[in-house]
Amino acid sequence: MSRSAAILGLLSASALLPGAAAWGAMGHETVAYIASNYVGSATKSYFQGLLGDTSADYLAGVAAWADSYRYTSAGKFSAPFHYIDANDDPPSSCGVELDRDCGAAGCVVSAIANYTNILIAGTASNANLQIAAKMIIHFVGDIGQPLHCEALELGGNDIDVEYDGDATNLHAVWDSNIPESISGGSSESAAKSWASDLITEIDSGSYKSQASTWISGLSASDAERTALGWASESNAYVCSTVLKGGVGAVENQDLSGPYTADAQPVVDVQIAKQGYRLAKFLDAIVAAM
Repeated sequence: MSRSAAILGLLSASALLPGAAAWGAMGHETVAYIASNYVGSATKSYFQGLLGDTSADYLAGVAAWADSYRYTSAGKFSAPFHYIDANDDPPSSCGVELDRDCGAAGCVVSAIANYTNILIAGTASNANLQIAAKMIIHFVGDIGQPLHCEALELGGNDIDVEYDGDATNLHAVWDSNIPESISGGSSESAAKSWASDLITEIDSGSYKSQASTWISGLSASDAERTALGWASESNAYVCSTVLKGGVGAVENQDLSGPYTADAQPVVDVQIAKQGYRLAKFLDAIVAAM
């Protein structure tokens, strides 16, 4: 059985595993709004038709769907697809190895590859093609969150911290608190505004000279290699930014001050990258059909 066929047959398999929603709904919507700005016309037409939504929100409207689906009886098999557990040693050593870190139940790298193959083949039912599209839109966002590419303390979920006086954990700070400190909130309008700011940076600002490098080597026909590169890049930030002082430097600390100021540029660029990459990746999928 092919890996693509196997992923379609898992609708009652695997127990729900722990984790959190990378970037929160607002962050995923921001990635999707950026992508919507850069997709080609054929890509826009295909995904609007597949998803049954001809509005400008056709990608953003489903960007967080996978985080709800994983908690349903039909979708619990997909819980491991939101992350890859890099068994490295931050902050002294970071790195992702697919054979070591992608478990038997799958991971974000294998999921992106499998759902890409399903869309390109086009032989699945319309319902399963819709699921494949929604998963890719979501997972390309997930893989940009550094702690979704890290095993230590369940990707930071078990590292207790505070944020602005409230008890939380390191993973949640990166999912929601830091992104919302940039966007100004968790609403759809905040996502649109943040996306607009990042699009300006890509088109004419600080990211203009970088954008072409973000999609270097991007390939829908070798989606596993492409996704592994993205995961490795995100994971590197665990050593350089997320846990640069080790667990002891953040545990039980309030991270709403200097830590957030240091992390904001990383979150900005990761959201911008994954939005731009999502657009070009969806273009590559449609071109390969």
